[in-house]
Amino acid sequence: MAEDIKAKLENYRTAPFDARFPNQNQTRNCWSNYLDYHRCQKALDAKGADNAPCEWYRRVYKSLCPMSWIQKWDEQRAEGTFPGKI
Repeated sequence: MAEDIKAKLENYRTAPFDARFPNQNQTRNCWSNYLDYHRCQKALDAKGADNAPCEWYRRVYKSLCPMSWIQKWDEQRAEGTFPGKI
């Protein structure tokens, strides 16, 4: 499975179609992948496992989300005021 994830990351170009978000507006897709990345990272850090599987979510949200949103959310997480449940 790890090889499959690594192969997908190597062939990654842009966010693939996600059936959960069929509309043109990808705001919710951006938000979900941002949360999924940080949840994945938190869960794997707690287990002491490698964070490589989380890399997929990071690449997707980096390609979908405006940098200003990412910076704002990172600042909010650092301050403890982030509205999402991670």
